[in-house]
Amino acid sequence: MAATDKAELIGVAEKEFSKLKTTLDGIDEKTANIPHPTDGITIKDTIVHRAHWLGLFEGWYRGGKDGETVVTPAPGYKWNQLKAYNAKVREDASDVSWPSALARLENAHNDFVALLDGIDEAELYEPHRYAWTNNWTVGRWAESSGPSHYRSANKYIREIVRKTTERAALN
Repeated sequence: MAATDKAELIGVAEKEFSKLKTTLDGIDEKTANIPHPTDGITIKDTIVHRAHWLGLFEGWYRGGKDGETVVTPAPGYKWNQLKAYNAKVREDASDVSWPSALARLENAHNDFVALLDGIDEAELYEPHRYAWTNNWTVGRWAESSGPSHYRSANKYIREIVRKTTERAALN
């Protein structure tokens, strides 16, 4: 269920980030670079991706507030091209180290929470506030870019770790 006010949104962001951090605390650089068996995406790729999307949200929000034309998800890409866009994000960050990926996520999360804290409650949950939000509120976009992404990353990372552990046990 989606958050309906700023305090709840920040609370769910902190809660889901904390869960993700707990999972990440047990991941070393070697494990972070093991590809998922079905799609080849690594834990490091996943973390860099999540940090990137927090930045996208901030750009969408600030652009809308400044009266700019905001293109979602990103200039040159449509929503049905997310696989290609996300592949480019991973490619662009291929040389990022595991500690840097973790730092990016931590910094992006802190910036995200600070941004949310500074947004007026009405602005977060007023429908059609900006053209780029379409039928969602700014708060719903924030939840999708932050807490929901943390939750899916945590699930994905735990799956990689579980499958890696299972494979190691078979050998």
